[in-house]
Amino acid sequence: MSFDLVLFGGTGDLAWRKLMPALFQAFRHGSLPAGGRIIGVARDDLDDAQYRELIQARFDKVEGAKRPSAEEFGRFAALLHFVRMDLSQAQDYARLAATLRERDADTVVMYLATTPALFTTACEQLAAAGLNTPRTRIVLEKPLGHDLESNRAINATVRAGFGENQIFRIDHYLGKPSVQNLFALRFGNALFEPLWRRETIANIQITIAEDLGVEKRGAFYDNTGALRDMVQNHALQLLCAIGMEPPINAHADAIRDEKLKVLRSLKAWTPETLAQHTVRGQYGPGNANGAAVPGYREEPGVDPASRTETFVALRAEIANWRWAGVPFYIRTGKRLAARDARIVVNFRPAPHAIFRSPAGAANSLVINLQPRDGLELHLLAQGQDNRQAGRAAPLSLAPVHLDLDFDKRFGSERVGAYERLLLDVIDGRLNLFVRSDEQEEAWRWVEPVMEHWRTDAAGPRSYAAGTWGPSASSAMIARDGFCWNEEC
Repeated sequence: MSFDLVLFGGTGDLAWRKLMPALFQAFRHGSLPAGGRIIGVARDDLDDAQYRELIQARFDKVEGAKRPSAEEFGRFAALLHFVRMDLSQAQDYARLAATLRERDADTVVMYLATTPALFTTACEQLAAAGLNTPRTRIVLEKPLGHDLESNRAINATVRAGFGENQIFRIDHYLGKPSVQNLFALRFGNALFEPLWRRETIANIQITIAEDLGVEKRGAFYDNTGALRDMVQNHALQLLCAIGMEPPINAHADAIRDEKLKVLRSLKAWTPETLAQHTVRGQYGPGNANGAAVPGYREEPGVDPASRTETFVALRAEIANWRWAGVPFYIRTGKRLAARDARIVVNFRPAPHAIFRSPAGAANSLVINLQPRDGLELHLLAQGQDNRQAGRAAPLSLAPVHLDLDFDKRFGSERVGAYERLLLDVIDGRLNLFVRSDEQEEAWRWVEPVMEHWRTDAAGPRSYAAGTWGPSASSAMIARDGFCWNEEC
C-alpha cells in the first residue's frame, strides 16, 4: 500500500521530538508500509536535500541504540521530501497538490503538527484545494480548542471538509503499550471482571507526574495550564479505560461508545464539590533531580504574576450502577517528586479480620504507565514464624506483591506510542483515536472547574519544586479516609 504522509510543521518541535523518531523506528522495524513518502511542510526555504540534512543533524544527537547508522539513515532519508508552504496562502496548497499528484498514493495522511490556531485555516484550505478526497486522513494534535465553544468550532470546520471516519484526533497516551495492556487486562481476562465494581473497589487513583518544569514551553503553557494540557484529554481518557463497560467487540465505535457513556456519567459539579474536590497548585523554587530550580513564575516566557496552574488534583465519581460511590482521584503536575504515571486500584479490605495485619492493609493493583511499564498486584501473605513459647499465636500477615515488568517480559524495544498511532492512521484504524463527542463531553465536564478557578481570588496554591504538590491535595483525599499511594 503506497502512502504520502504530509507533516505540517515539519521543522517544528513535535516533529523533532516525537514524529520523526517514531517514523524512523517504524521504518527500522519493517512495519512502515513500503512505497511511502514523508513530506515535511513548513515556511522554511529548504529543498529535499537540505531537509534531509536537517533531519540527519537531529538524529546525530540521539544516543544509544535508537540512533540510526549512516546506512540506516541513508535508506530512511530516501522517503523524506519537503514542500515550502505558508498555511494561510491558497497558492501554496496548489503546490502541495501538484506534489501529491506526482504518484497518486493509495492513502494520504495530513498530520497537523502545528499550533491549534492554524487547524481551521489548514482544513478550509485543504478542502478548497481538493485535497480532501476519500483517501485522505487528517490527524489533529491536542489541544483541540481551549474550551467547549472553541472545540465545537474547530470540529465543525474539520467536519465540513472531512468525514468523521477520516478524522484522527490523537491522544498519545492511548498509544502507550501499558494502556493497551490495560484494555487487555480488563477485557481479555476473566479474573478481574467480577471484582471491577463498587462492591470490591474502595477508590481508584490516576497520577500523571512530571519532574520537569515547563522547559522552553513557558509561553504556550502559561496560556494553557495543567487542566487543559493533561486532565481534559490524557487523564479523562485513562479514567474511561478504567471505568468503561466491556464493548460488544473491538471495533472503533463500539469502544468509543462505551467511553462516551463514562464521560456522560461523570457526576456534575456543584459549588460545594468545586470548593472541596478540586485543588490547583503552582510550583515555586525547590530542588529537582539534585539541583536547585526556579519557580514557575521565574521560567522564560511566563508572566511574573501568572495564576496558571501547574498542578491539578480532582475527585470525580461515575454515577452509574457499577461505580456509584467510588471516588476516582486524578492528579497531575509539573516539577513533582518523580516522573511517574500510574493507575492504582485500591480494593476494599477483607470484611472480617481473622489474621493480624498492618493497619489499613488491603489489596491493590498498580498499573505502571511510565517510566516503568507493567503491573503490580499487592497481596497479603504469611510473613513470619507465628509460633510463640508453648502456644500458637494468631497468624500474622505482611504485604507482598507480584510484579510483571512488560519491558523484561516482552522486550524494551516494543512499539512506542507515536509509532503505533502513526501506523494506525496509515492503516485507517480509529480504535485509539478520540471521537468529537468524547472531546465535547470532556470539555463540558472540566469547564465548571475552569470557571470556578477563573473567579477564585485565592489563586493556585504554591508548592516547592521536587515535592508531590500542595498539601491541600492530601487533605482532599484524606476527607474520604484515604491517602495517595506513596503517602500510605
